[in-house]
Amino acid sequence: MTSANATPRLTPTLGTLQLWGIAVGLVISGEYFGWSYGWGVAGTLGFLITSLFISVMYGCFIFSYTELTTAIPHAGGPFAYTRRAFGEMGGLIAGIATLIEFVFAPPAIAMAIGAYLNVQFPELNPKYAAIGAYVIFMTLNIIGVRIAATFELIVTILAVAELLIFMGVVSPGVSLSNFVAHGWAGQHSFSPAALSGMFAAIPFAIWFFLAIEGAAMAAEEVKYPRTTIPRAYISGILTLMALGLGVMVFAGSVGDWRTLSDINDPLPAAMRMVIGSHSIWMHMLVWIGLFGLIASFHGIILGYSRQFFALARAGYLPASLAKLSRFNTPHRATLLGGVIGMAAILCDGIIEGLNLTATMITLAVFGAIVMYLCSMLSLFKLRRHAPHLERRYKAPGYPVVPAIAIVCSLISLIAMVWFNPAITVLFIALMAIGYGYFRLSGRRGNTHDT
Repeated sequence: MTSANATPRLTPTLGTLQLWGIAVGLVISGEYFGWSYGWGVAGTLGFLITSLFISVMYGCFIFSYTELTTAIPHAGGPFAYTRRAFGEMGGLIAGIATLIEFVFAPPAIAMAIGAYLNVQFPELNPKYAAIGAYVIFMTLNIIGVRIAATFELIVTILAVAELLIFMGVVSPGVSLSNFVAHGWAGQHSFSPAALSGMFAAIPFAIWFFLAIEGAAMAAEEVKYPRTTIPRAYISGILTLMALGLGVMVFAGSVGDWRTLSDINDPLPAAMRMVIGSHSIWMHMLVWIGLFGLIASFHGIILGYSRQFFALARAGYLPASLAKLSRFNTPHRATLLGGVIGMAAILCDGIIEGLNLTATMITLAVFGAIVMYLCSMLSLFKLRRHAPHLERRYKAPGYPVVPAIAIVCSLISLIAMVWFNPAITVLFIALMAIGYGYFRLSGRRGNTHDT
């Protein structure tokens, strides 16, 4: 606990394996669902190219971003780096964008948890299951970060194992002719429509990796951050690249992939094509597959709570959100993000023709891309204007590698604005609300906080 006048601080308790569990766990639900919506607009071959492009972006980003996380281990993550580089306004932009990413990704994952449970219990309303997931995992996060991180590690290992089992079980039914059929946006050959679909599919390729940067928000709670963080991040991104490519190719090769392109549970559906609905493997996938969704859901709750906490501690949000519970966790920040997420779930179906999952994914990706740009620009600025900042780890291939990340992020952002005008307006409105609160509140952050 902290005294009434002290700046709230989090306690370092996490090691490399636990941080790897958080980094991979934050993302691994993206291997279970969400990405298949990209098939609906780009086809399997078009989406494969888009995914390889995004893999390059994330590889360059993580190898560069790690320099920032080790030099400035801070619960605010990108907010702290951008504020250090560009001042109050830079910190505000990065902080609000990161909040949008981490607050609006969990409703999509919670709805997928509901869809998986609905496979086993058809009478269960997926919305109620999703809200129940919020209640359970907000509680677990509030109890304590060490318990939460240990749980995250366990479910992440189970989720990785389940993806490997999935690939093994469906392998007898794999035929690459299924994968390539209609592979260019529903057509057999490449066309301008396929190129357009590849750009439109960018948010769903990003879903394969979205939120891995959130492990940086646990940086204040990491022991020996300057060695622990690089090991966890680099091993994490390589793990996710291998799993994402494997799952996509195996799932798309067992039958008509078009039947999987607009559902929240593509892996059970793909397995059903090979072994039927009543196999023990099928039931195992549904139950253990939940661990993949739970790992990300639970980890992103940890991420958004730390972002709310850091922004409030620095004066960008109400100071009450920086209060710590008796477990030394930001309980009010955890609850606020949950209320927003549950409200989004309850809005599902209100607007006819609007797919909540796809909308939440796209909105979260908007926040992520803006944050990636802020982070990479901060890396360049701090290299130039803070040369004496202690850097135990330096971005390899600087300045080329972070520059590639910037170019890929800009291409992704332009494509998303072009193909998602309504969600672009919503994203700008949310950013404006954050800016408006900051200006009207008249508060400024603690200069020593970052």
